[in-house]
Amino acid sequence: MATISFFIGIDISKATLDFAVVVANKVLFHYQTTNDKAGIESFTKQLRTQYPDATFTNSLYCMEHTGIYNNHLLNFLHSKQAKVWLEHPIHIKDSLGMIRGKNDKVDAQRIATYAYKNRDEVRLWVPKRDIIQKLDRLTALRNRLIKVRKMIQSPLTDFEGFVSKKDLNETREACQDTLKSLDRDIKKVNQDIQTAIQNDAYLKELYEYIESVKGIGPAIATEILIVSNEFKNINEPKKFACHAGVVPFSYSSGKYKGKAKTSNKANKQLKALLHNGAMSAIQHSPEIKEYYLRKISEGKNEMLVINNICNKLIHRVFSCVHRKEKYKDFYMPSVA
Repeated sequence: MATISFFIGIDISKATLDFAVVVANKVLFHYQTTNDKAGIESFTKQLRTQYPDATFTNSLYCMEHTGIYNNHLLNFLHSKQAKVWLEHPIHIKDSLGMIRGKNDKVDAQRIATYAYKNRDEVRLWVPKRDIIQKLDRLTALRNRLIKVRKMIQSPLTDFEGFVSKKDLNETREACQDTLKSLDRDIKKVNQDIQTAIQNDAYLKELYEYIESVKGIGPAIATEILIVSNEFKNINEPKKFACHAGVVPFSYSSGKYKGKAKTSNKANKQLKALLHNGAMSAIQHSPEIKEYYLRKISEGKNEMLVINNICNKLIHRVFSCVHRKEKYKDFYMPSVA
C-alpha cells in the first residue's frame, strides 16, 4: 500500500457532508458541502487547491457507516479508486474516550483523527457485489413489511376477549384488505429474494450449503450471506458468532468475578433470527433436542443453552461452506 499522508474524516448526513483533513495528527482545514456529486467534487477541488500534493493515492477517506446516505460519496470515491475506510460508529466512539460537545465539524475532525491514530489497523472498504446489495435492500423491505403487519395484527389478537364480538369483527373487517395486501407484498419480496439467489450460480451454491443445516431456514441463510458478504468479510465462525452476539464474555476485576454475558453491541436482527433457528433446531434435530434437554436438566440457564445452540449452528454452517458440502447428520440416539 502506498504511503498515506492525508487522513480525511467525513461526517455524513442526508443533506450535507463535513470534511476534515488531518496530516501528522494536525487538523489542516474543515470544509462543508452538499451531499451530492457536485458537492464532493467541490471538496476535492478545494483540497487540491490548498495542497497540490494531495491525491487519491496518498489520501485515506474515513467515514462511519450511515446506510444509503453514504452512497453518493462511496460511488464517487470508488470511481476514483480512492482508499476508503468504512468504520462502525461504535468503534470510533469507543476509541475517543470521554468527549464533550458534538457537532458535524467536530465529528468530522474526530473521525479524521481516529483514522490517523489507527492507520496501522486500516481496513480498506471493498464494495459488495450488486447481488448482495440487492438482497440487503430486499430483506430490509421485507422486515419493514413484516413490522407493519405485526403492528396491525397484534392489537386484533389482543382485543379478543376484551371487546365485544361485534366491535372485534368490525375492526378486523376494516383491516382485512390491508393485511391481505401486506401478505401479498411479503410473499412477492420473498419470491424476489429466492429468484435473485437462484439466478446467481455462486450464491446459489453457498445458499444450499447454509440451508442444509437443520434450523437454518431461508431468512437466516439469506441474512448470513448478506452479513458475511458471501463469507468474504467474515470467514471465521467465532468472529461471526461475536458479531451475532451469541458469545458470552466474562466481566471481572480483582476479586470481583462477574457473570459471563453476551454483548449488547451485536447485530440484533441476526441474533433474533438465529434464536428462532435454534428453537426450530430443538424441534427438528434429535441431536440438538437431546443436548437442550440434557443441559436444562443439569440446571443450565435456558438462554445460555439457546445461545450455545446458535453457536453450534454457526459452526456447522461455516464448516459446510469451507468444505463445500451439505451438512451430513451422523447423529445416533443414545441407548439407555
